[in-house]
Amino acid sequence: MPSDSGKLFDLNPNYSISTRISEQGTVVSVGDGIIWVQGLPTAMMDEVIYLEDGSSALVFLLDPEKLGAIVLEQKASLSSGISARRSGRRLDISIGDSVLGRVLDPLGRPLDGKPAPTDQQRGRLEVTSPAILDRDFVSAPLYTGNRIIDSQIPIGKGQRQLIIGDNGLGKTSLAVDTILRQQGENVRCVYVSIGQTRSSVATLIDTLQEQGAMEYTTLVVAEANELSGCRYLAPFSGCAIAEHWMQRGQDTLIIYDDLTQHAQAYRELSLLLHRPPGREAYPGDIFYLHSRLLERSTVFSKELGGGSMTALPIVETKQGEISAYIPTNLISITDGQIYLDQKLFAAGMLPAIDVTRSVSRIGGKAQHAAIKKEAGRIRLDYLQFLELEAFTRFGTRLEPAMEAKLKRGRVLRQIMVQDRLTPVSAAAQLAWLIAYNDKLLDDCDLKRIHAVLQQLETGANQSSLALDASRDQWRDQIKLWLAAET
Repeated sequence: MPSDSGKLFDLNPNYSISTRISEQGTVVSVGDGIIWVQGLPTAMMDEVIYLEDGSSALVFLLDPEKLGAIVLEQKASLSSGISARRSGRRLDISIGDSVLGRVLDPLGRPLDGKPAPTDQQRGRLEVTSPAILDRDFVSAPLYTGNRIIDSQIPIGKGQRQLIIGDNGLGKTSLAVDTILRQQGENVRCVYVSIGQTRSSVATLIDTLQEQGAMEYTTLVVAEANELSGCRYLAPFSGCAIAEHWMQRGQDTLIIYDDLTQHAQAYRELSLLLHRPPGREAYPGDIFYLHSRLLERSTVFSKELGGGSMTALPIVETKQGEISAYIPTNLISITDGQIYLDQKLFAAGMLPAIDVTRSVSRIGGKAQHAAIKKEAGRIRLDYLQFLELEAFTRFGTRLEPAMEAKLKRGRVLRQIMVQDRLTPVSAAAQLAWLIAYNDKLLDDCDLKRIHAVLQQLETGANQSSLALDASRDQWRDQIKLWLAAET
């Protein structure tokens, strides 16, 4: 039809007629969340490709004759013979404040029944880690609310601290308590659930909602029945969300639960794509997989805003064997580990943290000066107590001084026992440390220890005393709180 100007066609003056060449591939094989495509010779690694039926996939393996890709979105009509085309883009996810309080899958699609995040900002899943010159030293504490960790195995903002132990020892509970402790601390949290059952995820969400933690937390969930590709992408999706906040000067905490499942998903993908297997059938770059993920957790220099991302990766052991392939890889990458022991768990020592096998390579640099000073000898006293207790099992008769040391050690061990969902404030940590060091708890019956600790915590939380107040002021207040409990 003629246009308003009377001409048959109105051509855009900037339009140029030229030959356009585009690649079109063909899917030659589909199965187990993997497709093989021929005819896309210039496709890049980690590039999204679109399929004719509306499905999408991520290039994962480049071969001279064909490429292997992870299926991201699978339609019922996906089959061999359909066409495929390049997108020219890398995989990204919605980031920003609109994802706070949301439950998402690794592709950013909502799992909580709410509309998709409205923030137009997108973050790529795979980026290089920050340069060394962009980083700063880890110095500010990130409190977990756990008496053992905050006093003996301190964690700093920007640190990577591994939580390791057998299945069912409370690794997830420890991570959840750390999230609850961040309430009011202006720390954004991201929880990545990899290969967990739906019931476990539902319980986790209910706990966070009941405790008011969903206001500052985002969940990225790849359930156990998801394709291995989604389980592989989940930690990178969560990292992209936390990294966005870190780059804007905010403190973030990310938990990977757990990287054993992630490594298994990567092994499954690699075997399906015929990559050469190595030790325990894992591909040779399994070490690089986790190092490039965890190296993105750091603290930025003040010139770049001073934001931080603290990572708490979780890894499972079998029968306490920390020298297994994946655990040793992660121990070498991280800045320390929190080891949970089966024997302590069976004895009712909860959380079952083995102080002798746990370590923080950041150490006292991530503690407040007052807490650092008071906690200085606690670890040594506890280790000496364990050695002395082992010696007394032979029925040796002890001197009164040794008996007093044993009693004092039992008090300390009872102090370390802590219920779930009861994170302790920094002021309460300092209070019990001073009380123990000054032997104010030595005559306390073991059955009354937790009532005494509760009194100290209540008094410390209600007191106007700052951590920087003099030790004499703290001691006087602690004596008043203990007298009120008595």
